Amino acid sequence: MIPKSLILSGVAALGLFSAGAAAAQTYVAKIGHLESAQQTRHQTLEKVAALVKERTKGEVEFQIFPQGQLGDQRQMNEGVQLGTIEATVAPAAFLGGFNPVVSILDIPYLLPEDAAKAQALRDGAFGQQLLDSFKDKGMVAITLWPNGKKQFTSNLPIETLADFADQKFRVMDSSILIEQFRALDASAVALPFGELYTSLQTGVVDGEENPLDTIAAMKFYEVQKNLVVSDHGAMEDVVLFNPMWWASLPEADQKIITDAFHEVIPEMTAAKAAAVAKALDTIKAAGTNVRVAGPEERAELRETTFGPASEAYVARAGEAGKALLATYEQAYGALTK
Repeated sequence: MIPKSLILSGVAALGLFSAGAAAAQTYVAKIGHLESAQQTRHQTLEKVAALVKERTKGEVEFQIFPQGQLGDQRQMNEGVQLGTIEATVAPAAFLGGFNPVVSILDIPYLLPEDAAKAQALRDGAFGQQLLDSFKDKGMVAITLWPNGKKQFTSNLPIETLADFADQKFRVMDSSILIEQFRALDASAVALPFGELYTSLQTGVVDGEENPLDTIAAMKFYEVQKNLVVSDHGAMEDVVLFNPMWWASLPEADQKIITDAFHEVIPEMTAAKAAAVAKALDTIKAAGTNVRVAGPEERAELRETTFGPASEAYVARAGEAGKALLATYEQAYGALTK
């Protein structure tokens, strides 16, 4: 017969072992995205991963997969929904098919030009309502990340708003962007991104819209004569997690992750600004005619395009989109009055 004291000591040891095993539990998240390892999104994700690992004492580990290693953006979106990957940082422009409400970010001049006011919009009721719209889409959206602004380029003059008339611009397949150009009396042609350089070179389209660092990286300036720095379109990322993985985390870890993604935004914005400045130097050195749109021109562009683009958005996103637009208008008005 085993002595009672030995049984008790064995139970105690088992308890200590179980407690140690529980304490040693780790949560690993594979996070996929489309940019290269040299670009701002990836470098910032690595900083987030380091912060999370340190602050959770190794309990949460992020494994970052850049440049579409886990699939194209649609495949990564579906992977997050199905749980085959834990997270993705996705450009909002690639999410409209999953969640039409997020397409509000396609509307030109949606965000205030002042960076602090734009961040206040993301952090406030508008941003939260936008993030909440992913709840019934099988995703947990925890924050918005700013990833630059779009500019106009063309092989034809774009010195005034009147110059847009009758030009053909490549766009993503978005009714909102199509209405943006229609409001300027221009034509919008939906083309795959991979065909854009050749389409500009051969005159299938006259121009396009993209961030400066994309224009430089893809060498669009080689086949475009004119560029207007208009800052008309916000390029926003949405940080998305699989709901089951997220729910498995202790609440303290959820907060650490959310805070880390938010904390790096100023550093990310500064890195993006440096990349954009470098890209602009490259474009200018190539001989492209570069013009910076002034405040009055930007106000005129907004007045011309915002209404038609907003109507196209509500037609696409329905009542949920209409409600988000109302929240936006109230918040934007308070920030810019």
